[in-house]
Amino acid sequence: MIAERPANIVTDEVTQIRGHSVERKYDELATEEPMEIRVLTFAGGRWVKHQIAVTMRTPGNDFELASGFLLSEGVVRSRNDIASISYCTDLGESQAYNIVNVYLSEDIRFDFDRLSRNVYTSSSCGICGKGSIDLVRTNCSRLPVGSFEISRKILVSMPQMLTKSQSIFARTGGLHACALFDLKGNLLGIKEDVGRHNALDKLVGSLLLSNRLPASNSVLLVSGRASFELVQKAAIAGIPFLAAVGAPSNLAVELAREYDMTLVGFLRGDRFNIYCGDKRLLASE
Repeated sequence: MIAERPANIVTDEVTQIRGHSVERKYDELATEEPMEIRVLTFAGGRWVKHQIAVTMRTPGNDFELASGFLLSEGVVRSRNDIASISYCTDLGESQAYNIVNVYLSEDIRFDFDRLSRNVYTSSSCGICGKGSIDLVRTNCSRLPVGSFEISRKILVSMPQMLTKSQSIFARTGGLHACALFDLKGNLLGIKEDVGRHNALDKLVGSLLLSNRLPASNSVLLVSGRASFELVQKAAIAGIPFLAAVGAPSNLAVELAREYDMTLVGFLRGDRFNIYCGDKRLLASE
């Protein structure tokens, strides 16, 4: 029997404490479910299935999530590398909407042995043991470009727009978000997920599938901290400017500096820190 498509919000009964008041009520929760990513290659007259990764994600934009993940892993480089994407419809598969099949174009070389490490991912940390700068250099052979300058006024306006656009977060309070802005501060796209790296994969995947990469003249804003992995994904997508509401890690700063990116942290109100790449911010308003 084929499973029903999972919802991104569920309700559950909770006990709410407000001072001396105790009340039973229903609360909305962000859904977290596993999603398996499979790559299929055509060989010997048939499609060969490769189980690549399992990630804990919030259902929704699953095809974009799979595409963005495969881009960051170097499995695909452009939209033309993907022949088609579908949910698993194999008979007897009870998790149909939690399994995504990505069919690669027949001329794409796929090195499964390179990926045959521990590929279990969680909503918080991404792929276990993956954080290698050497891997980024392999998958991201070109520096992100972007000779623009953006005003501080536009930059500090982005977090408020991000918050207003988080539809699921507004109801549950339990999701990360990644948003892409143009140089005038217009919102180009936003994705939410229980995992910050999943949210970025969804955003980058949507750009990949619509042939909008590299996203050179844009600014990426993430709702939490700036990790090494987020800088990696931004670099591979060709995004030269990453801003975070929270703090960056030392490896995030190191990688952003190596790839001549702009990295901003603690973007709150009218305050922020520039860790590298201040050339993309106007010196005066």
